[in-house]
Amino acid sequence: MFEILAAPDHVAAYRLSGTLTVEDYDSLIADIEARLTRHEKIGVLVDLTGFHDITLGAGARDLRYGFSKLAELRRFPREALISDKGWIETLVAIANPVIPFVEIRCFKPIEYEAALAWVSEIEGGPEA
Repeated sequence: MFEILAAPDHVAAYRLSGTLTVEDYDSLIADIEARLTRHEKIGVLVDLTGFHDITLGAGARDLRYGFSKLAELRRFPREALISDKGWIETLVAIANPVIPFVEIRCFKPIEYEAALAWVSEIEGGPEA
């Protein structure tokens, strides 16, 4: 399941829970693309606390969309993942130093407000 969370307009904030479907992923992408039409750069926050799985179709769309955005990575300077799962923290620790132009941080569920504040402080945001 996919839910858009309250956040400043230059922050794409979502809660993913259960199993992410193609329909969920299409809605997520539509929201990201709409924000990119309004802002040069956006922060991304994803609460993965209740996330369990992704369908094969949604996974394929994720890969395709990710590859399509490689030339635009500068538009996503900060990404915050909310999770209490160790494997996600490990994945972030591995991915963060090798993905150019994007800083990724993992936050515990109790740190949600700190994660939202951090991801909101991007160059080009309303405070800049």
